Amino acid sequence: MPDTHDRSDEAIEVSALKADSFGRIALMRGSDGTRFVRRDLRHVPLWLRLPAWWLARREARGLAAVAGMRDVPQLLAWDGRRLDRSYMPGAAMYQRPPHGDLIYFRRARRLLQGLHRRGLAHNDLAKEANWLVLDDGRPAIIDFQLAVRGHPRSRWMRLLAREDLRHLLKHKRMYCRAALTPVEKRVLKRTSWLRDLWFRTGKPVYRVVTRRILKWEDNEGQGPKP
Repeated sequence: MPDTHDRSDEAIEVSALKADSFGRIALMRGSDGTRFVRRDLRHVPLWLRLPAWWLARREARGLAAVAGMRDVPQLLAWDGRRLDRSYMPGAAMYQRPPHGDLIYFRRARRLLQGLHRRGLAHNDLAKEANWLVLDDGRPAIIDFQLAVRGHPRSRWMRLLAREDLRHLLKHKRMYCRAALTPVEKRVLKRTSWLRDLWFRTGKPVYRVVTRRILKWEDNEGQGPKP
């Protein structure tokens, strides 16, 4: 884990970005003026501390796997209570929709391929909140809490990588439909057993937990993110 980041309490909160049952996310400014994003677990309810810690640790490990990559957050620090990552100026896809921007989706696919070559599947790219449109128009990917690591050539990782791609193509279909290739259309039509299993079993449970227990009002916990 990186250990050069200033973890002192001298950092000042610039603005709150998101708060839910699994922690509070804020844009911070360090003593040297550098801005970064902090996920703080210190105020998580006692009964949710273990899953909140597990998700944050998973994110830290995912970010460590893509260290040095462009257009993904860089892990700055993780001490079991606070996770600090680099800040990328931009807006979530649903806030700045890339209508008709074929270059954006070409770059997004290359970015996704870069993750997969490092043996990392994001596993949560259906949410537009996890795709950024940076200030210069480039795509970026955030929120690695559900990321899965493994050998990039393993059968399991190839399956997860294909699901990542399908989610990206769904966004392309929404904002750049005319540019879908015949191959991409076939990928969208073919659903995997993993996707079907999730919709039959995991999805109903997920909705009960997020909407009834955790009281998330928006789409699957989706909300503005850095």
